[in-house]
Order: sequence, then structure tokens, then C-alpha cells
Amino acid sequence: MTEETEATITISPEIERMFKAGAHFGFTKNRRHPSAKPLIFGVKNHVEIFDLEKTKEYLAVAKDFVRKLGASGGTILFASSKSEAREAIERAGRVLGLPYVAGRWIGGTFTNFGQIRKRIDRMEKLIADRDKGELSKYTKKERLLINREISNLERFFGGIATLTELPKALFVVDSKKEKTAVGEAHKMNVPIIALCGSDCNLADVAHPIPGNDVSVSSINFFINEIILAYQEGKTQAAK
Repeated sequence: MTEETEATITISPEIERMFKAGAHFGFTKNRRHPSAKPLIFGVKNHVEIFDLEKTKEYLAVAKDFVRKLGASGGTILFASSKSEAREAIERAGRVLGLPYVAGRWIGGTFTNFGQIRKRIDRMEKLIADRDKGELSKYTKKERLLINREISNLERFFGGIATLTELPKALFVVDSKKEKTAVGEAHKMNVPIIALCGSDCNLADVAHPIPGNDVSVSSINFFINEIILAYQEGKTQAAK
């Protein structure tokens, strides 16, 4: 390659940001799912490297879908049990005012939503009773047990308290790890958006985003992009 040719090569700002976030790192070849093979650019230190040009294309499609959801007010449920993703997942939910599961997925959240909603209603009633001082009629031991129940319910269901019906989409980090949530979404026809490492089956996801789903910086980058896309959709709809 000549110096003149090298001078004409430009890297888009988006790809540069992805690179700085470490979004290009996959896993070793023996962990790669066959569906990720066309997205691999090369190998460095035995670790496969994503082609960020292709990641950019997948991300654009996912963001377009999210913008439409934002414009229509459609609900996205953000979920991940990965420790590296929990803070970003919770932030996305709080910033957008959308439900989130930053921890273990509760089986039946989609497939047995009626029962899940009853647990949420129970939590909200107990909190309301507590805030109105209505727990004073109970003994000290009874109040202790009720407060303990509230804490447990908040831990499991606090992030999805606003969910009154199935969401219009599910966003997960690592579709392989979150197979229970992904499976329930499939059964209930909830479209899935997912940040997928090279060990994930991209065919399991309606809107996959191939990239590093392990590092905090990469996860933060992609979740921030989804947050911005949803906000853009809301802004466009308000004009």
C-alpha cells in the first residue's frame, strides 16, 4: 500500500468511538458461534476481532428500530444479569423511564406475566400502606416481616413496576447468557435487540448488534447509543 493510498483511508467517528471502547474484541475461535463467522475481521493474540464496519451497519438497523419505538412511545424492557452491564442497564431504564431488570431474570416475567403483575401490585400496595402509616396497626415483629417482604419484592420487581403489559421490545446484553429471557420473548412474540458477542447465535435475535459484550466500556457505548436513539425518536415525534 502506497503512502498516497494510506492517506485516503478514513475511519468514521462512530467506528473510532467503538474501537476506543473495545467493541471490536470477540472471543477465541473455538468459542465462536457459526453465525458470527461473516462478521470476523481477523485475529489478534488468539482473540477474534469484529469487523466494525459490519457492526456499524447492524447498529444502524437496531437504532432505527429503537427510534421508531421512541416515536410511538413503545416500551423497551432492558435486561442483563451480567455484573459488567447492570449499572448501564439500570441507567437506561431510569433515563428513559422504561422498565429494566439489572440482575437475575425472573422466570415467567413474560410467559406468566399475570402472576408477575400480581406480585408487583402486592409490592405497590405494601409500599403505599407503609408510606401512609397504615403499618402501625401491626406488631413490631409483623412490621419487620412486612418491611422484609417489601425489600425482597423491590429487589426482584422494582425495575419492572411500570410494566403493565408486555413490552414492545426486549433489549439484552449477551443473548447467550440471557437465554431464558430470550426464550420467553420468542414465545410471546416480543422482538429482541441484543448486544451479541462472537459466541452468540445472531439468528436468535431480531436486531443483533455484534460486538464486545463483556467489557464495561463497550457495553456502555452500545447502551448509550440505544438510549440516544430512543430519545431521538421521542423528540422527532414531539415536533
